Amino acid sequence: MTKFTDTAAMDRFLDKLSGIDSTEDKGNLRLKKIVRKMVADLFDTIDRFDVSDDEFWHALNFLAEAGPELGLWAAGLGIEHFLDLRADAKDRAAGIVGGTPRTIEGPLYVAGAPIVESGARLDDGSDEGEQIIVWGHVRDVNGKPIPNAIVHVWHANTKGNYSFFDKTQSDFNMRRRIKVDQDGGYKFTSIMPSGYACPPNGTTERLLTAIGRHCIRPAHIHFFVEAPDYRQLTTQINIEGDPYINDDFAYATRDELVPHVQYHEDLEEISSVGFNKPYAEINFDFVLNSTSNPTEEHLSTRPRAPKKVKN
Repeated sequence: MTKFTDTAAMDRFLDKLSGIDSTEDKGNLRLKKIVRKMVADLFDTIDRFDVSDDEFWHALNFLAEAGPELGLWAAGLGIEHFLDLRADAKDRAAGIVGGTPRTIEGPLYVAGAPIVESGARLDDGSDEGEQIIVWGHVRDVNGKPIPNAIVHVWHANTKGNYSFFDKTQSDFNMRRRIKVDQDGGYKFTSIMPSGYACPPNGTTERLLTAIGRHCIRPAHIHFFVEAPDYRQLTTQINIEGDPYINDDFAYATRDELVPHVQYHEDLEEISSVGFNKPYAEINFDFVLNSTSNPTEEHLSTRPRAPKKVKN
């Protein structure tokens, strides 16, 4: 039996609603084709699963309710990870190899973090978590230092909350843009982040629960790395030993992005770095691929939280 959606009449309807059948030179042809494919797939899904009117409108209203959580949907439904995998495949096909693996950005970056020198402290001292030192170098695929790179870094506190979105934290707490030194080195001190779960009873949690999944992320630290004449890198490192490291609801874990965590308890070592209690140390290097395309040097144009402006 021919499916209801697989008919000449339906093809004509899809051409009409997407504007493809227009004889006038109006609209964007690429967008018309994308809209046609998306709506055709939706029609096919409704037909295949015999979706009722009530189910459709419930789904549409649920999507409208998602609003601010759509960035979490993109992570939790694997869309961001799919974009990374597809970009990896395109790189392999183009012979681009050797750089630090990319992984998802997530929805919690905030533009306009302070620019600081290597060695800066990220946290404001209000959270008495385990202290950490993170350091490494930014190099090209041949091992040459990139002295004009900027390392953007942001991470959660010990409760799994991020400044800007968590109004109890100070502006840009645990968010900085670090200028590397002449050897391409970067270094910062902060506190050990915690993993987090999606907002309780939010649309992401309700959706994933409905399909039998959890919505917990392991502890991690986010990075953008950029420099003139090099491809911008979006990545993050996971904290070794986290119980969810191989069960991240956002599928961001990559083996190459789980550096060893070294713990220091010797009193002389603790004193030498200016701490007063045991601390953890992470060494992680970034490797950037060169580019002759200026558009590859900068962040994508996805919407992000704006810089905080005090009244």
